Amino acid sequence: MDDSVTKPTTRTRVRTERPRLHKVILLNDDYTPREIVVVILKGEFRMSEDQARRVMMTAHRRGACVVAVFTKDVAQSKATNATDAARKQGYPLLFTTEPEE
Repeated sequence: MDDSVTKPTTRTRVRTERPRLHKVILLNDDYTPREIVVVILKGEFRMSEDQARRVMMTAHRRGACVVAVFTKDVAQSKATNATDAARKQGYPLLFTTEPEE
């Protein structure tokens, strides 16, 4: 008679999670001209003229507008670059980031 014991093998599956996404938010201010906002949106976020104007007007009417959604590093980088571009021209335009739910 065979005295060997067989044990079932278990496999552990490693699943990589997708990175959390972050929103880039444009905050409205009363000092930055609309054309400057449009130029920055077109340059940093590769928006068309029409799309940039719609985002700018939404921020103007509501006080803030989600511009785009990226991974954390990309979102922070784009928000910083866009804010810096406005500051170089002497305007207080601000872009922020926050995690997406």
